Amino acid sequence: MTDADCTTFLQWALPRMARRWAGYRKVRKLVCKRLARRLRGLALPTLDAYRHRLETHSEEWRELDGLLAIPISRFYRDQGVFAQLETRVLPALARAAVAESRNVLDCWSAGCASGEEPYTLSIIWHLCLQPLFPGIRLRILGTDMDATLLARALTGRYTGGSLKELPADLIRRAFEPRAGELSVRARFRDITFLQQDLRDSMPDGPFDLVLCRNAVLTYYEERVQTSLIERISARLRAGGALVVGIHESLPDEVTKLIPWPGVRCVYQHAA
Repeated sequence: MTDADCTTFLQWALPRMARRWAGYRKVRKLVCKRLARRLRGLALPTLDAYRHRLETHSEEWRELDGLLAIPISRFYRDQGVFAQLETRVLPALARAAVAESRNVLDCWSAGCASGEEPYTLSIIWHLCLQPLFPGIRLRILGTDMDATLLARALTGRYTGGSLKELPADLIRRAFEPRAGELSVRARFRDITFLQQDLRDSMPDGPFDLVLCRNAVLTYYEERVQTSLIERISARLRAGGALVVGIHESLPDEVTKLIPWPGVRCVYQHAA
């Protein structure tokens, strides 16, 4: 399978699955490797043969859908985003909770992959912010469609490569060596993980903070983006925050969310 063959196939298949070629262009090599493995498993010689299978076996589209999931995740991914969460967004949400006599901040990591994002959130809260808001507890939910990734998240164990962006002081305080890996310490592991495909189901909420980065707004067509972001925004508290990827922006049709003042890639529920 050549890169050109795979590109041609993806440009044919993605629009039929309400997905965007632009979102897959840079990560196509990962998808192409998965496609090659699938072809070997089916004993199919070419992508043209696989295309014929898709056209004659409707259940194969679900298999292909799974091959298109992109599980790129690491601790403290996009450092500036977490810096803004720590210094501006989470403190503002905590102050609002105190003003409303609430003692819990509810957070949802949508498309959490193997757990690096929600664990990063937990680490930042416990080590940097909880001393400032001792009466507030952070309750975190992580969801993903991939059961294998969620199983890894539940172990809380990672290789050093996953932590290369996390400040050394936080690594020292939040992890302990175990069997050649680094294991998240117990105090940071009060996180619920749930298998869900955003297109089919979402948690009820309401949430003070939702992180939905490099998933909906990168890989799906705009009509799907709009539908999913509107459903997510309906699960945000008034004044709550939605965090998207640093290269992402909301569709124009989404009107209930406005940019968080002075903070990149964070939107506030304006209701």
